[in-house]
Amino acid sequence: MPSDAVLYQAAALCLTYPDDDFRARLPLLREAAPQLREFADHAAVTDAQELAAHYVQVFDPTGRHGLYLSRWRDGDTRRPGMPPARFEDLYREHGLESSGEELPDFLPAVLEFAARTGNLDLLVEHRDGLEHLRSRLTDRGTPYASVLDAVCATLPPGTAGDR
Repeated sequence: MPSDAVLYQAAALCLTYPDDDFRARLPLLREAAPQLREFADHAAVTDAQELAAHYVQVFDPTGRHGLYLSRWRDGDTRRPGMPPARFEDLYREHGLESSGEELPDFLPAVLEFAARTGNLDLLVEHRDGLEHLRSRLTDRGTPYASVLDAVCATLPPGTAGDR
C-alpha cells in the first residue's frame, strides 16, 4: 500500500456526490487526511443541499470539470485519451472489478484503485489532465481545487515524454 493510500481513499470520497454517507464520514476524513482538512471543514459547514448543488454544477460531465479521465488528453476534454477498457484491464490485473455504478475512468474509482493496490500508473498517465482539472477548479474558485492540489502534490513530476 502506498504511503499516500489514505489520502487517495479520502480524496476519492471528497470527489463523489456528497450524500448522507459522505457527510457522516467527514470527521474521519478530516482526521485521516490532514491535506484535505480545508475541503472537509468547508463541507462540514456547508448546507447539504447547497453542497450537493455545487457538486452537480462543478462536475457536470458535459462541462470543463469532468471527472472521467478518458475524456482528457493533453488537458483537453474535446480530445479523448485512453479508452475506459484500459482502466478495466488494469483493475482486473490487480484482482479488482469496477462496481458498475460509474465508468472505470471515474477519478474517484482511479483514486480508490491507487489506494488499494499502490499502483499509480493511471494517475501518472493522466497527470496532465489532472493538472488541467486542478487549474480549472482553482480558476472557478471551488473548494474542490484543494482536493486536486493534494492529489497532484503526491505524483512524481511529469517529463517531456508525458506530454
